[in-house]
Amino acid sequence: MKDVLHSFHIPVMGTGFTIDSPIKVAHYGISSVISIIDHKLIEQMRAYYCKESGRLYTPIEEHEDDARARRITAYLNLIKDIVDEKFSELHSSPFREGSEITKYFEMLDDTNPLKSIFKDLPNLENRIQNLTMLRLRDRIKPGKIEVNIMTKLDAVNTSKTGEKLPVEYNDAHAALRGFANSSLESSIVFSAGLNPRLYSYLSEFEDFYPDENGHMNKKVILKVSDYRSALIQGKFLAKKGIWVSEFRIESGLNCGGHAFATDGYLLGPILEEFKSNREELRETLFGIYAKALETADRIVPAKPPRIKLTVQGGVGTSEEHHFLIDYYGVDSVGWGSPFLLVPEAVSIDSKSLDLIARSKEDDFYLSRVSPLGVPFNTVKGNSAEVEKMDRLSHGKPGAPCVKKHLATNTEFTEEPICVASLKYQKKKIDELIELNLNDEEYKLAFNKIIDKICLCVGLGNGILIDKEIELDKGTQGVAICPGPNTAYFSKEASLEEMVGHIYGRLNLIEQPDRPNMFVKELGLYIDYLKGTIAEYYQDPTDKQAKYIAQFIRNLNDGVNYYEEHPETLGHQSGLELFKLELTALELDELADH
Repeated sequence: MKDVLHSFHIPVMGTGFTIDSPIKVAHYGISSVISIIDHKLIEQMRAYYCKESGRLYTPIEEHEDDARARRITAYLNLIKDIVDEKFSELHSSPFREGSEITKYFEMLDDTNPLKSIFKDLPNLENRIQNLTMLRLRDRIKPGKIEVNIMTKLDAVNTSKTGEKLPVEYNDAHAALRGFANSSLESSIVFSAGLNPRLYSYLSEFEDFYPDENGHMNKKVILKVSDYRSALIQGKFLAKKGIWVSEFRIESGLNCGGHAFATDGYLLGPILEEFKSNREELRETLFGIYAKALETADRIVPAKPPRIKLTVQGGVGTSEEHHFLIDYYGVDSVGWGSPFLLVPEAVSIDSKSLDLIARSKEDDFYLSRVSPLGVPFNTVKGNSAEVEKMDRLSHGKPGAPCVKKHLATNTEFTEEPICVASLKYQKKKIDELIELNLNDEEYKLAFNKIIDKICLCVGLGNGILIDKEIELDKGTQGVAICPGPNTAYFSKEASLEEMVGHIYGRLNLIEQPDRPNMFVKELGLYIDYLKGTIAEYYQDPTDKQAKYIAQFIRNLNDGVNYYEEHPETLGHQSGLELFKLELTALELDELADH
């Protein structure tokens, strides 16, 4: 039997939007992912939910020993307890119209066998009906409470006296320890690529190893953008005796938040490669894994554990959802950004929700606002951007750096600072002034400096405003991270409505010409390529020229794949226009080199 009854999950969104999603949706069998990097926000949420649920709240002060990890452990344990209580209440509720258990079954996909049994209840005689109800109660389960760590957010921390703490007190390391020490039986999602020290740290926690039945209390999920990355990271962990239970494949550009673009590799061909090599991947990793466990004198499972494949990024219709499951054999599909319009599932302030609902296709864009230097999907007019421009108009570029999760720059200081901070931007602008550039060069360089916004605070402010919790004295605006696909959803929806949309019971998209997810991604990549060429055009290095040429070849290979597999695009195509654009770009590239 499957470990969950739904064929979709809600991925992590920012630090705050899904931080309490399990409390909202897990008792209905829906899995969601919490970001656990911001221990300050997590402690605020623990205080809030202790009060709301009538529990005693004992603060874990920031100056206390191992406060980061302990705060995370305490919050995850609290969430588990609340979800267990809510599920227990749902489990014992009566089978009648409007009840919680009825809502649970009504939200299931109509293709789920339990849904058919549930719908047939009114037609059964009393004795059989009662036995069937017992059977149905026995089969339901809550959704997974998964957690996410962005591996790049692993800043070094200092003691009260200013001394650097050991590596296990780094941001991501402490967050991992917080999860590992929790009572959750769940998975940790690592995103943003391989962090060798962090991955090696996993081996210190017993819960990640199999018992005599092959069971692991805690599992590892890797968010990846291609097969090669999955194989490299999977092998690294297998050598440590750590099994990757799931590869979560995400579109490089057609996603929310940080966009880690591939070198022109498209989602369809990437999924095809996973589909073709799924068993080979499992067997390859198991050979390395078994040897590592044996060397460490640990239990070796009798057979390779299962590897789930899931996908997310740009999925917007029931047809796309079911196609990904039926054609590529994925186990679950991530639906992220559309849920920003579902307050029953995420926590978002009303102004940001309204902005997302009324924004059009051109309002969603790939920005340079992230201090990490990674492209970041957002929407025009968000309050964090408005606040940034207001500070700038008063001669105060940059934001107060309160949480320091993205403080990585040592250009001007020995201690790392954030490039979105007041301190950095003032120093960088002063340096710029001394260069005596012409107006055009100065404006270009100046805009690159002031582009950055505070994401540490901004991505968590939405839930604080929603819960009426006092904001930090620094950034007051809300940074929003919706993907391009959000443009096609234009109004607030209930949880039941969004789930109904996912499963095809109703349609929340009013725009008739919404492009197929694969077609949309191809367009995003061509736009990204054009921007890259424009950035390099004045004096590209040989390396940059080769990169562009390879990017174009990879996109052409992707177009050829879709032409050879027209079923992937459903009733849409539109590839001819893209082929012409790629040909033009290729000719321009050849003309320049």
